[in-house]
Amino acid sequence: MKTAKTKRLPPFYTHVIGSLPRPRVVQDLLARRAEIPAAQFNEALDDLVRFAIRLQELAGTDVISDGEWRRTHYVGEFLTRVGGFEKVRRYEHQGEVKFSDVVVRRMSAAEPMFAADARFLVEHTDRCTKFALPSPFLIAIRFWHEAHSRDAYPTYQHFMDHLAEILAREARAIAAAGIDVIQIDDPALTYFCDRQLMSGESSHDERLRRDWDIDRQFPQALAAINAITEGLPVEVHLHCCHSVYKRRSDVVGDYKPILPRLAEAKVDRVNLEFAYPKTGDLSDLALLPAHLGVGMGVVDVRSEELQSVEAIEALGAAGAGIVSPARIALNPDCGFAPGAGEPPTIDEAYEKLSRLSAAAARLRKRFG
Repeated sequence: MKTAKTKRLPPFYTHVIGSLPRPRVVQDLLARRAEIPAAQFNEALDDLVRFAIRLQELAGTDVISDGEWRRTHYVGEFLTRVGGFEKVRRYEHQGEVKFSDVVVRRMSAAEPMFAADARFLVEHTDRCTKFALPSPFLIAIRFWHEAHSRDAYPTYQHFMDHLAEILAREARAIAAAGIDVIQIDDPALTYFCDRQLMSGESSHDERLRRDWDIDRQFPQALAAINAITEGLPVEVHLHCCHSVYKRRSDVVGDYKPILPRLAEAKVDRVNLEFAYPKTGDLSDLALLPAHLGVGMGVVDVRSEELQSVEAIEALGAAGAGIVSPARIALNPDCGFAPGAGEPPTIDEAYEKLSRLSAAAARLRKRFG
């Protein structure tokens, strides 16, 4: 669906995926949350979020977020607020030994958890606004574990069903707060694009070493997403990326295995990656279901290299040779910093967003 603001968005409108790099002051503030009085903490964070909003406006971005600066991680904040998780699972990821949260108790969320954050964003810009939520499938795959979670949820499907119920309530509250675009983040769907991972070969993320069955699991994931998005009075995006950690991806592979399977997705646009090697291939766009627009990832968030405006424009123009410009929005490949400690700087993000806006202006002129 469209809101009054999204109806006025032009072809090749620009939007962020969600997160901006968090400057050291934001990271320090988030790390000290427990020791600072709540009123003082919130006042300081409000000031910093205003800066994130203004940065996107000055870069010329059409649809903006709050930079996700109220979160240390795009999924972790949800886990903290909903409760029921403990860091008890040991695993290896890209050569590092870590401990992951898993669900050990029933989640509880009597009141909407993110509505106030969404309302603040709406009240502090006159542009279209976007707010992202993690998908049930992503959380279920990563945070249900048979050794720790069965007392709370007998199977990951039970867990995913409850997640969809909670996230549907969150989405309705966020829409009521005035947000124009709600995005569901699901990099786990892109696991199915990695032919090596699907074949059962080793992965550098121990959590991904499991039995995968796209015919069974993809419909389950999509049903959970549709339970959240159906009937929302806003534009709805589904974000499918290859994950970002210290400028690397977790998986590789084009989108051909999953795009036809989105025919039944109750969303308006799917945001994909095309700028970074071994992610999307432009030929994938020929498989885009007819009811979907596409957010073309034309800015690489992993490399420090700054693409030229001309290079960004060329990617967008190539996409417009496959699908109508009216169906295309432009975005960075992924969020600049899904976790608070990711290496891109705020200056790098600002420059890349500014060049994205300049390329969009050229494309609108070029395609009329």
